[in-house]
Amino acid sequence: RGGSLSPSTTSRMSTADNNNKNNNKRGFFAALMSTTTTEAEAASTESAGAATVPTMTPKEKLDALRSKMQELGLDAYLVPSDDPHLSEYVPDAYMRRKFISGFGGSAGTALITHDAAYVWTDSRYWNEASMQLDSECWTLQKAGVPATPTIPKFLAELATKQYQDSSKKLTVGMDGFVHPASFVKDLKEAFSGAAKDEFDDDELVLGDVETVEQNLVDIIWGDARPEVPYNPFRVHPLEYAGWSIDTKFGKIRKQMKDKKSTMAVFCTLDDVAYLLNVRAMGDVDTCPVGIAYATVTDNEVTLYCDPRKVESAEVKDHLKGVTFKPYDDVVSDISEHVQANKKNKVWLDTSRANFAISDVIPKKQLIDSQNAVTPMKAAKNKAEMEGMRQAHIVDGAAMAKFMADMVDRINKQGKTISEVEIDEVLTGYRAEQPGFLECSFPTIAGVGPNAAIIHYRAQENDLMKYLDDKTPILIDSGGQYTYGTTDVTRTWHFGEATDEFKDAYTRVLKGNIGVDTMIFPENSPGFVLDVFARKSLWEVGMDYGHGTGHGVGAALNVHEGPMSISPRFGNKEGLKRGMVVSNEPGYYVDGRFGIRIENLLEIRYVDDKLNEAAESDDPAASDEEKDSGDKKYLNFAKLTMIPIQKNLIKMEMMTPQELDWLDAYHEDVLAKVGPHLEESSPAMEWLKSSCAKIDRP
Repeated sequence: RGGSLSPSTTSRMSTADNNNKNNNKRGFFAALMSTTTTEAEAASTESAGAATVPTMTPKEKLDALRSKMQELGLDAYLVPSDDPHLSEYVPDAYMRRKFISGFGGSAGTALITHDAAYVWTDSRYWNEASMQLDSECWTLQKAGVPATPTIPKFLAELATKQYQDSSKKLTVGMDGFVHPASFVKDLKEAFSGAAKDEFDDDELVLGDVETVEQNLVDIIWGDARPEVPYNPFRVHPLEYAGWSIDTKFGKIRKQMKDKKSTMAVFCTLDDVAYLLNVRAMGDVDTCPVGIAYATVTDNEVTLYCDPRKVESAEVKDHLKGVTFKPYDDVVSDISEHVQANKKNKVWLDTSRANFAISDVIPKKQLIDSQNAVTPMKAAKNKAEMEGMRQAHIVDGAAMAKFMADMVDRINKQGKTISEVEIDEVLTGYRAEQPGFLECSFPTIAGVGPNAAIIHYRAQENDLMKYLDDKTPILIDSGGQYTYGTTDVTRTWHFGEATDEFKDAYTRVLKGNIGVDTMIFPENSPGFVLDVFARKSLWEVGMDYGHGTGHGVGAALNVHEGPMSISPRFGNKEGLKRGMVVSNEPGYYVDGRFGIRIENLLEIRYVDDKLNEAAESDDPAASDEEKDSGDKKYLNFAKLTMIPIQKNLIKMEMMTPQELDWLDAYHEDVLAKVGPHLEESSPAMEWLKSSCAKIDRP
């Protein structure tokens, strides 16, 4: 999985679950099924639609799509991973790219012309895409490689060639509801740039974008397309949210006044959930959000959603000051607002909004900047951080029970265990913890070479492997609890690892420690820290292809912007106190093994007095912290409470300071997780052994 490479990744595989029971048992089995049945679900979708689309091959799907393109006069058609909210994980109903291409990775965009078809995806998914795409129909474009053009550049080159050959412009079709407004802007700029560079003509229109009334993939999908889910919202308690919705409305309206905005629009599902202190289960698998939009004006807050989502008396009482309107009314309401008065201005972050919404706002009435919720949500308040800490402690208890179980089965009983069963067992132990709802993303349990597939997902097929005492396993997993969200990766070996493996493991660990121990000025962008994660690997010509860290929500999405720790210089968002980020360097050898060590970290001031002021309920103390003119420095505090396997470390490669770090971390893990385990239980014995001080060389 790895750290996010982009603050606005656009989709993930998911399973809509329309069972509206909201309890731990339901969450456990939903999570259990979500981690084991992806391909079966895909097959059943094809089967369910057999009467409408009988056994369509990849070529037949493309032929049908091209026929529709021909009818509409389109030269190319774009099929992204996104839903109308540009979500990372999307409900089945919006998995159009997966349906048309067969590629099920969570990030990527398909482009279809009349004589070719392409899928762009980043390095996390190259292996998966290579295995899933029909090479006779599709070409993989490896995004991020210097030789691979971006989609706008690629289309601009196509437009240039077509104009040279026929003097006709290139017409690109798209569904405006599933593309960010920023993408359309980039595409038009690419066309304009090509016209100037190739023809020295600023007025020449090489290409145009046509938005279709009905998504063309939906026409081909027909009745087999799953229903858009409508699971109910639940109230997110104030003890975990920290701030009331009225407090949040007040903060947003103050910023609106400063920006001279008359309406603020919130399009992403986690923004809406955070704003209104609500959560949901089942709309988007593993993400506690519901399908909805929200707007805020001087005198009204409006929630746009399916009415079945707000039927409960508790939710209605919680949102008694909020106006409920049909989901599809949002575009027309925004349009009416800007048309009602030319002085009205809409605050919309177009990088996090679909083109259909932004297209109805005249440029002069648009305030295009990061919305007010994004930084509020990223910098956790005191209650949110307490919930995150507690979630990681109980998560550590679940992992201790799981590892004790694995040691018993593999080392004592000599059994082998399938990747699918490992996923099920781990989820079962998490389900025993108080407040557990579901996994926070589909578990990655990769044995041996499967660990090199960064977003691997175990299924009962020829690729699935069994864990024994001779092969390592990488497990990347997490839980959604009522009070917090977890995400952890550990690489385990139940036997004796090779010297090569230990060397790589130790270098990855040194990179993790390098980031963890950094002290840095407030508002430093994440890319400043990324080099410390790679230093030990770079020294011997090794590296990894994903980012080092992503933001994490508080009882919200496991991937959250706007910050990241990545080698990409594009994300200049400064790191701030209260943010939660992952720290997950890795190393992968295709066909052999993969290593990743991931902890979640909270960002804090080095000066504890500033932390106390920032978390204080006293406005004067908080203002003092904000108004201080002194340069402030930040460091990390560990959230993840799970031991690191010591016998995989080459101790002679570690510095005394790094060994001190390891002992101190394990002492903290034992102190916090131990009270949640029964004394003398296998889990407690495993934890004590794993957290014992290391034997130094």
